Amino acid sequence: MIKGSIVAIVTPMHEDGALDWKRLDALVDWHVAEGTDAIVAVGTTGESATLDLEEHIAVIRRVVERAAGRVPVIAGTGSNATSEAIEQTLAAKTVGADAALLVTPYYNKPPQEGLYRHFRKIAESVELPQILYNVPGRTGCDLLPATVARLAQLPNIVGIKEARGELSRIRELLDLELGADFAIYSGDDATACASILAGGHGDISVTANVAPRKMHQMCAAALAGDRATAEALDAELQALHKDLFVEPNPIPAKWALCQMGMIENGLRLPLVPMDEAHAPRVRAALQAAGVMA
Repeated sequence: MIKGSIVAIVTPMHEDGALDWKRLDALVDWHVAEGTDAIVAVGTTGESATLDLEEHIAVIRRVVERAAGRVPVIAGTGSNATSEAIEQTLAAKTVGADAALLVTPYYNKPPQEGLYRHFRKIAESVELPQILYNVPGRTGCDLLPATVARLAQLPNIVGIKEARGELSRIRELLDLELGADFAIYSGDDATACASILAGGHGDISVTANVAPRKMHQMCAAALAGDRATAEALDAELQALHKDLFVEPNPIPAKWALCQMGMIENGLRLPLVPMDEAHAPRVRAALQAAGVMA
């Protein structure tokens, strides 16, 4: 089971939107050095929505090759079309990803039975560990705990990233006793510490993009049951947890990494660079976390 701080890594781009392979390599190396426990490639934070299929798989391949077994790589392969999700998950397996992260189908608004059949079809089609991803604020549908319990019975569905941002939902999932090998990850940095202390297994994180070492330390302390240390570290990160969302993710995270000299501030339309009116607030959050002087 993958545990700890799992970065939902940004996809570096030049200012014209072209993929920046050199910066991607550098980010992977940095995360390994800083203690990040695993990397999600081409998730929401990685701008999966604006990468074509060839680029999507190329980024996963590059992260796998650069990580070189030093940390697990989880490939974002979800789609609102079941056939496309299968295609992307098969491709991720072919290029060596350790697992896949599959978002609930967006826009379609399927019922719970449709969600169950969607994920079951992918699981039956591709022999790769698969993590469900529930983020109703983006997708327009909510994967309910009862449906998760049904899906957890499939051998290669190994966990869920729960991003409702409600600790009560994490606790509801934990109460289901989904099995010792089924991982429950927070998808909300602001409640991740409490989620892990309650029995969760880690955090698939935006904050880890800019504060990887401290996020690793916080998650490790929480997993060890060291509440005092985990909560103290999390307190230093709370402003980042909040202010990296002053505009839609990953706009502020990319701005922050640009300020840190890690990447260019390149995004693809319809995303645009962060409004400079937010700069003092995000900069102050970086300073509070000890990321910038």
